[in-house]
Amino acid sequence: MPQDIKAIANQFIRTLEHRKSADELLQFYHPDIKHIEFPNTVTKNRKVSTLSDLKEASEKGKKLLQKEEYEVLNSWSFENTVIIEAIWTGTLAVQMGNIPVGGQMKAYFAQFYEFKDGKIFKQRNYDCFEPF
Repeated sequence: MPQDIKAIANQFIRTLEHRKSADELLQFYHPDIKHIEFPNTVTKNRKVSTLSDLKEASEKGKKLLQKEEYEVLNSWSFENTVIIEAIWTGTLAVQMGNIPVGGQMKAYFAQFYEFKDGKIFKQRNYDCFEPF
C-alpha cells in the first residue's frame, strides 16, 4: 500500500509547530533533501538548503520565535507531490522590524513537498510576509 504523503506532510507541519529541537524534523527529510526558498521579505535571494542547512536554520528559528502556528487552508496531492497553502503566524522572542518581543509576524505560504521513499526529498517555499 502506498504511503499517504498528504498525511506525512500534515504531520510535518504539526511537528514544526510543536518541536523542541531541529532533530524532531529529521525523521521527515530524505538525506538528500533540497529545500528551495524563493525571494521574499526575509530571504532576499533564492536560497537552496541541504539537510545540515535546514537543521541549523531550525535551531536559529527557535531562538527567534516563542511559538509558530500554521493554519492549513488547502492541501493537494498528486503522484509524489503535496502542495500546502497555509497562513503562518510567528510570535517573536526578539524584536524584528517594528514588531516587539511577543508581537506576531504573519506570512502566507505555498509549499510544494516532493517525496521519495516516504521522505521529503525536495521542498519549494513561496512565502509572502506581511510588512514588518
